[in-house]
Amino acid sequence: MKSGLSLIALALAVATPAMLHAEDAPVETNGGKAKAEKSADYEPQVRTTKLSGTFGGQRVAYAATIGETILKNKDGVPEAAIVTTSYIKEPRDPSRPVTFLFNGGPGSGTVWLMMGAFGPKRVAIPSDARDDGAPPYPIVDNPDSLLDVTDIVFIDPPGTGFSHLIGNAKPEDYYGVTQDAKAVAEVIRRWLNDNGRWNSPKFLGGESYGTTRSAAVANQLMNVTYNDVGLNGIILISTVLDFAAGSDAPGNELGFITNLPSMAATALYHGKASASSVEQFVEEARQWAIGPYAAALLKGQKLQGEERAQIRRELSRFTGLSETFLENADLRVTPGRFYKELLRDRGLTVGRLDSRYTGRDYDNAGEEPDNDPSFYGIDASYTAAINSWSRETLGFKTDREYQSIGGIGRLWDWRIGGRDTNAYLNVAPYIGQALRENSGLRVFVGQGYYDFATPFFAAEYSLSRTGIPQDRVEYQYYAAGHMMYIRDEDRHKLASDIRAFIRAR
Repeated sequence: MKSGLSLIALALAVATPAMLHAEDAPVETNGGKAKAEKSADYEPQVRTTKLSGTFGGQRVAYAATIGETILKNKDGVPEAAIVTTSYIKEPRDPSRPVTFLFNGGPGSGTVWLMMGAFGPKRVAIPSDARDDGAPPYPIVDNPDSLLDVTDIVFIDPPGTGFSHLIGNAKPEDYYGVTQDAKAVAEVIRRWLNDNGRWNSPKFLGGESYGTTRSAAVANQLMNVTYNDVGLNGIILISTVLDFAAGSDAPGNELGFITNLPSMAATALYHGKASASSVEQFVEEARQWAIGPYAAALLKGQKLQGEERAQIRRELSRFTGLSETFLENADLRVTPGRFYKELLRDRGLTVGRLDSRYTGRDYDNAGEEPDNDPSFYGIDASYTAAINSWSRETLGFKTDREYQSIGGIGRLWDWRIGGRDTNAYLNVAPYIGQALRENSGLRVFVGQGYYDFATPFFAAEYSLSRTGIPQDRVEYQYYAAGHMMYIRDEDRHKLASDIRAFIRAR
């Protein structure tokens, strides 16, 4: 995404795992005219397969069920078919935890978390930031799945995966922060009803915009009505809650502060900076960003002389960029420029989702990269894996295309409040209220050092604001990017960290 876009487009760029593809993706607004007259008697499809595997060192027999939940309007007319894929240990135990998971976008299916991190099978791609190449892609057992400690329900919200609107359903009733959260909350309540799990320990989690969704869904489940669905934990993976922290809008200085530690980690990884460890260097970058750098940015054009020169020298040390470039950028480097400039001398760009990845553009003269090498380096393998698993193994029958990254984001309603609230989207207060009003609720935050889509310092900033109890927020960090689980060591660590989080309820 270019730095001059509007807030709405920027929000898409921050939260969408495939921002360079989503704008060109098809937008499905309803089930089509041919299906409109059949919407009243739409028959949901449900398929169950009995399987087993070894997860967390335990042998687990489980039922894998992929099926549609039909959402209806106030007149009882079906409007949306929402596909869930659940993995339930057998024999069934209502005292076991159940975890509801989804991805982000908005417009992204659960393919990434299901086939990359927590499902019983995963697609095996290079762990060292290399391109996934051509098929066939190995679909292998996933011992890191959480099925030893929790049942898992993957939810594809409206307009993602195989989920779709039916007949004459209106997109504006489903495509928005609050509208989407209401639909997902209804699916969760329906699942609890149908499976007799109202008194089970419950966890809710998402990745990328899925963390925004997690906060909004938690609000719908616990804060909006008295018919609460109590949660034990919220799992945030690659977090975006306060969208001002990532905005490149002219005049907003916050994004330069919150991106700086990610730039430092990336410069160190690619040999453009020196430090004893990434942990030490990013901590140093955090302290400098929130202190001298923040103060300098707030001075604007009043920053002159030796004070400006000192800031420029330190900024060069942290980012690996030349002082000349930094001066030309007025000491403010947008992520897009950073991806292009850091390794320009090598003829390479770095990734947005995962800045360990490098790519080559059409030429070396541009201001920003042609594309994101950390997305085109993985997308084909995940698309193949979810279609193979859902259609061929689990038996879901449909001629619909699985929407890994759909185009519904351009229709998204980002409003959650009045004028000032909507100056930028911030759902972190939802989490604060949930923590204050549920003494048993805890929050897990997992962040990659090399993630520019949802920088780790922006997550720390948003969750350290007033009204959010700090003693029940846990942070874990990983030596990869937005989808840290593509690196084998970090998939193991992420699974171990979340397994411990669930067991500690």
